[in-house]
Amino acid sequence: MGILEKIAEIEREISRTQKNKATEYHLGLLKAKLAKYRAQLLEPSKSAGAKGEGFDVMKSGDARVALIGFPSVGKSTFLSLMTSTESEAASYEFTTLTCIPGVITYKGANIQLLDLPGIIEGAAQGKGRGRQVIAVARTADVVIMMLDATKGDVQRVLLEKELESVGIRLNTSKPNIYFKPKKGGGLSFNSTLPLTQCSEKLVQLILHEYKIFNAEVLFREDCTPDEFIDVIVGNRVYMPCLYVYNKVDQISIEEVDRLARRPNSVVISCGMKLNLDYLLEQLWDYLALICLYTKKRGERPDFGDPIIMRRGASVEHVCHRIHRTLASQFKYALVWGTSTKYSPQRVGLTHIMEHEDVIQIVKK
Repeated sequence: MGILEKIAEIEREISRTQKNKATEYHLGLLKAKLAKYRAQLLEPSKSAGAKGEGFDVMKSGDARVALIGFPSVGKSTFLSLMTSTESEAASYEFTTLTCIPGVITYKGANIQLLDLPGIIEGAAQGKGRGRQVIAVARTADVVIMMLDATKGDVQRVLLEKELESVGIRLNTSKPNIYFKPKKGGGLSFNSTLPLTQCSEKLVQLILHEYKIFNAEVLFREDCTPDEFIDVIVGNRVYMPCLYVYNKVDQISIEEVDRLARRPNSVVISCGMKLNLDYLLEQLWDYLALICLYTKKRGERPDFGDPIIMRRGASVEHVCHRIHRTLASQFKYALVWGTSTKYSPQRVGLTHIMEHEDVIQIVKK
């Protein structure tokens, strides 16, 4: 019995089992087994096959965005519109067969946009280059899920399921669980609040499935067995995702309104170039980037060449970005902008910068 058959068998068993107090341990064990088999699926095969065309693209620019979607939803058209790169677009499926990178220049930042081949159902099992597509998506900072607005919610549900099964968690934060395997001493289990979905016995059963008998577990929030399994496996990727509904010019205005009001969703039309500027604004927000400008003593700030940093960056991060030895020679910095009480304010290395601040660094 191959891994795929085992996975299918467990999924059937889970769908057959009623969810109640008596079956929660059985379901927890099945979910742990399922996660284990899926992890084995993702491991590259030992026998190296014939070398094909290179798929992964070198990371460049300030951030990386992956375009994921079913064939023929308008990913290549979107890439050609947003960047200067031409990606072949046609009205048949699987026009794009490899990963095509492009660069969006927005607010002084270079954002790398990857046009990935269309995903089909069963991609997580390796159908239609699905594994490579999803492996590239794991390296991105934000996923843009391109959906066909004329197809309803079918595509979104299927894509979420595919990404879920390979360990990509969309628009969720990491579960607040402390987990540390030990050499001996059995299982030490604690929680800082009453747990309604996981019990000590269930945690023990799940850990036994992974052959872990000595560990320290502390729940700081009420998590499900699935989230606990994610913490044990430890290779999950938590990333923001923007659901972009394309081809809204082909549906009714009521339907457009319904889609636009959903969380994390943007409606666009690549054919009629509608709402693309709002999508860029949302993308900037999701990437959590800020622009900073530098200033030399006695001169005007250099607004032509901004430094792009992540939100929450401190003066020390800025020093490292300019030159690696600058932080050791740092005396103080003068900052103008929204992060200060008055301008200019004299600050130290720990001061947190905000969007469009101007900084002047004074060395010892």
